[in-house]
Amino acid sequence: MNIKKTDPVEATLELIGGKWKPLIIWHLTDKTMRFSELKKSLPKITQKMLTQQLREMEYHGLIHRKVYAQVPPKVEYSLTELGESLVPFLEIMCQWGTKYLKNVKNKAED
Repeated sequence: MNIKKTDPVEATLELIGGKWKPLIIWHLTDKTMRFSELKKSLPKITQKMLTQQLREMEYHGLIHRKVYAQVPPKVEYSLTELGESLVPFLEIMCQWGTKYLKNVKNKAED
């Protein structure tokens, strides 16, 4: 899981690339969520994939995992300062995606 890239774009994509990591970060923006809440927010992700993505993101310092000593166990996920620094990029992606979808819809109606 070590990032040994020298190209900054490649290193960034290694950390947040793929289908799920940007969505996980997006859902954790300004809030803390339990595993089950994240799973409900991302209904198409498998439990195994969500676990894997969360572990990788925790390893790379993008999210914080807090475990409460209780029965049943309670685990919460939140963004670290490093993870929060990615939110402005996701906001720009959201704006771009909104414009794109609007253009596609307008072209389909023509």
